Amino acid sequence: MSKIVVVGANHAGTAAINTILDHYPGNEVVVLDANSNISFLGCGMALWIGGQIDGPEGLFYSSQQIMADKGARVHMETTVTGIDFDGKTVSAVDREGNERRESYDKLILATGSLPVIPSIPGRDLQNVQLVKRYQDAQEVVEKLQSGDIRTVAVVGAGYIGVELAEAFRLHGKEVILIDAADTCLSSYYDLEFSRQMALNLEQNGVRLAFSQSITAIEGEGRVQRALTTSGRYDCDMVVLALGFTPNSKLGSGRLDTYQNGAYRVDPGQRTSDPDVFAIGDCAVVYDNAAQDAGYIALATNAVRSGIIAGHNACGGALQTPGVQGSNGIRIWGLNMVATGLSLQKAQRLGFSAAAADCEDYQRPRFMRDNQKVKLRLVYDKSTRRILGAQMCSRYDMSMGIHLFSLAIQEGLTIDKLALLDLFFLPHFNQPYNYITTAALNAP
Repeated sequence: MSKIVVVGANHAGTAAINTILDHYPGNEVVVLDANSNISFLGCGMALWIGGQIDGPEGLFYSSQQIMADKGARVHMETTVTGIDFDGKTVSAVDREGNERRESYDKLILATGSLPVIPSIPGRDLQNVQLVKRYQDAQEVVEKLQSGDIRTVAVVGAGYIGVELAEAFRLHGKEVILIDAADTCLSSYYDLEFSRQMALNLEQNGVRLAFSQSITAIEGEGRVQRALTTSGRYDCDMVVLALGFTPNSKLGSGRLDTYQNGAYRVDPGQRTSDPDVFAIGDCAVVYDNAAQDAGYIALATNAVRSGIIAGHNACGGALQTPGVQGSNGIRIWGLNMVATGLSLQKAQRLGFSAAAADCEDYQRPRFMRDNQKVKLRLVYDKSTRRILGAQMCSRYDMSMGIHLFSLAIQEGLTIDKLALLDLFFLPHFNQPYNYITTAALNAP
C-alpha cells in the first residue's frame, strides 16, 4: 500500500481522490487544498449570478466531510509552499500559520489554473471582479444585491464572459462586453456561428465593444469607467474574464512543461518524474483533432485525467484516449456546441482543411414545433479525416456533438460519416438529416 498526497481538490483532484478511495482501499490519502471548499461547479456561476437557480448549494458535489468519511485526511485552507522531489516530501502552511510536512510515495498535482489579470492601471480598484472561485461569485452576488451596481463591463467574450453578460442582463443591469477579437466565442467557432451569438447578445440588450482591448480602469477608490483602445465606457463594475493560465509554479524548474507552463504528462498522467502525476488545468492534454499535445482547460477533461491518475497512482495502467475539447453554451435559448477544431484554427495549424455545411430543420416540415439546425463539419481534404464540428440552433441538439467527438477520437473520415447508420423517426429527425447531408456534400 502507498501514501498518496493530492495537492488540490477541485474537479480533477476530487476525481482522483474518489477513484483511489473507492477502488483501492488501504492506501493512505492526504489532501492539501488552499481553498475552503471542494468541487465548486464554476460553470454554474453565471446561473447563480443571473438568478436562474435558487442558490449555490447545488453547485457542490463533494466536501471535506465526504472525503474524510471515505478515509482521506483532508487539510483545507492549507497552502503548499514547496516540494522536495528528491526527498519526496511536501511542505505546507495552514491559515493559522502552522507548518506541516507530508512524505509521499506518489504525488498528484491538481493545482488547476489561475485567472489572467491584465497589467493595467486601476486593476486594484473596488468592484474589479474575478470569476473563478465560489468566493468570487459570492462577492459579485452580494454587490449586485446592494443596488449600487447599474452598469457592468465584462472584459473577455469567451464562454464565461458571454454567460456573465446574460446573467447581468437578467439581473437588470446594463452590460458592455469587451473583447480584442472581432466577435465573441472566437476560440471555439468560425465567424458564421459566432456572429449568430453576437447578434443574439445585441438583440437582448448587451452592448458589444469588440476589436478593442482594455487599457485602464478608472475611478476614485471604486470603478467608474473602463478605457479601451477604442473607447471609454462608464460603468460601476468591471469583470475580468480573460481566460486562465496553468498554476504550475510548484514544479517549475523540475518538471517538464509545455509552452504555456502546463505540466507535460504521458498518457497515464505521469509527469517527467514517474512518481508525480499532474491532472486538470495545470497539465496538458492530447488533442486528437490536432494530433498533438495542447492546453484545453475544461472540467470534463479534468475529471477524466483525475480518474486516470487515481488508478495509475495505485498501480494501474490506464491511458487517456485523448480529448476533443467538446464544449457548449446556451444563451437566451440559443444553443451552440462544438468539438475539435474550427476551420480557422485547423488552417492555422497547417491542415489542408475544408468545411461541409448544412442548415435544415431538425424534423420533417409537417411536424409542429420545429427548429432549424446549422451544422459545420471541418475535415482534412488530403486524409478526409474529420477535424471538428459546430452546431447552432434554438432546438436542443446538444447530444449530437458527442457523435462528432467520437468520430474525431476514432479517426473517422467524412465519407464514412456520410453512410453512417442513423435512424429516422419524424418525432426526432428527417430521413435526409443535416448530418448525412453535410457529409454527402463535402467536396
